[in-house]
Amino acid sequence: MATHRSMPAKPRIFPLITIKFNAFGSSEFLKMALIVQKYGGTSVGSSERIKNVARRVASWHRKGHQLVIVVSAMSGETNRLIALAREIQAQPDPRELDVMVSTGEQVTIALLSMALLEQGLQARSYTGGQVKIVTDSAYTKARIERIDEANIRRDLDEGRIVVVAGFQGIDEAGNITTLGRGGSDTTGVALAAALKADECQIYTDVDGVYTTDPRVVPEARKLDTITFEEMLEMASLGSKVLQIRSVEFAGKYKVKLRVLSSFEDEGEGTLITFEEDKKMEQATISGIAFNRDEAKITILGVPDRPGIAYQILGPVGDANIDIDMIVQNVGHDGLTDFSFTVHRNDYQKTLEILKPVAAHIKAREVQGGDKIAKVSVVGVGMRSHAGIASTAFRTLAEEGINIQMISTSEIKISIVIDEKYMELAVRVLHKAFGLDQQP
Repeated sequence: MATHRSMPAKPRIFPLITIKFNAFGSSEFLKMALIVQKYGGTSVGSSERIKNVARRVASWHRKGHQLVIVVSAMSGETNRLIALAREIQAQPDPRELDVMVSTGEQVTIALLSMALLEQGLQARSYTGGQVKIVTDSAYTKARIERIDEANIRRDLDEGRIVVVAGFQGIDEAGNITTLGRGGSDTTGVALAAALKADECQIYTDVDGVYTTDPRVVPEARKLDTITFEEMLEMASLGSKVLQIRSVEFAGKYKVKLRVLSSFEDEGEGTLITFEEDKKMEQATISGIAFNRDEAKITILGVPDRPGIAYQILGPVGDANIDIDMIVQNVGHDGLTDFSFTVHRNDYQKTLEILKPVAAHIKAREVQGGDKIAKVSVVGVGMRSHAGIASTAFRTLAEEGINIQMISTSEIKISIVIDEKYMELAVRVLHKAFGLDQQP
């Protein structure tokens, strides 16, 4: 008699599902997410830290995610290279400087790829030129024009982890260019936009975006979420967590952006969200930003006539110098005073540009100073709350802090003060707006 032998049950194959938290703390399920991760200089500052990054990346990859990793140069390396260049040439040639400083990231991508290979994973490194991150030709301050992601997509489809050098690209002529300090953030977000990644994660030495710098105000709180508009203002006003151009990219292409710590395994960091309605009535002010890298220039006795602002600022803009706050006084007897701020690194160059300009327009004098700082109060809640400016001005007046310039928008108030009062101003404003208290 033939016996019936039961066939083994066919194994059930489940798609890989991972949990990801959205802006409001509830979980959503993603399958095979494409994630761009960026690691800053402190995160890859030594061989041991590079190995730690490799272990973290390996953990994400083994969960089934496709990963593109963008890295900066090892901490301090870019400064070392710039200092070396200045030993040879006081004002290094911009093209040659870009060739030189771009090597810092090239070292890091190779080391991280080696560390991933040691983890038994497939990995491949690319410089900005190899990816084809095409930029304009503004050396040391280049802007990304387009990205050819074909090589990256091919490697991802073949199961590789792709490691890309941040901060750099090439122009149409094949020259190496760099994106300016902090440009690796921009590389990460731009790649996430080009690849239509599910999320761009910025790993740094802090575990998120804080109400202000905890080194200045120990009571500063980490924010679970911050709106894109607020983050854009914070980045533009001196917050060092993200480079402003990376936030601009995120806003333009609706890239989901999260700031996390590369030294902690727990925590969801801070999510930059595009939804503000749910928090509009809850938090008037989100943070206090500050920037000590400021310089102020004043042209006295400027003829008060149409077109004079362009005659002054046009040559400065043509020199690729960013102008920040601008104040023009009320004219008197046909003359006015014109003041504006620039980055402290551009101060001397701006003065040199303006001296012949002032003589040409028959202005009386060019004055300046680089011992100033900018402190800014930021929050989308300003739109629906009155009295923010008066509270800020009263708080500074009570401490005897003189205000030199003021600039406002819908969601920020920026104040220029003497640099020596900067930390005091940040502390008293942080307390005045209750940012040390849990909402």
